[in-house]
Amino acid sequence: MENSISRSIFVNIGLREFNGFREPLQLHRQSCYLFGRERRIADIPTDHPSCSKQHAVIQYREVEKEKPDGMMGKEVRPYIMDLGCTNKTYINYELFEKDTIKFGNSSREYILLHENFA
Repeated sequence: MENSISRSIFVNIGLREFNGFREPLQLHRQSCYLFGRERRIADIPTDHPSCSKQHAVIQYREVEKEKPDGMMGKEVRPYIMDLGCTNKTYINYELFEKDTIKFGNSSREYILLHENFA
């Protein structure tokens, strides 16, 4: 069962495969997404031989952020984490709009989109 954090995240957050020009992948239905070659378990298959079976994960975390009025508040933000694979994930931190993510030696690039990403 998903926790309350996953249900309160950005409804309009997605990834677009830059090189393939696919429709954006909406990332608001669960609290984490697994990228990897193993299609049986990966939420988003990477397919490239340099990618691990379980390569990386996007996980939502609740973090404290300073609001414009100077008060501290909580916000749910997406983070990407490499799962210790040989050929790395080329980003490993909090994700922001228009960040580009690349896995292993694959030429595929994914771009993080917020709100009106259609």
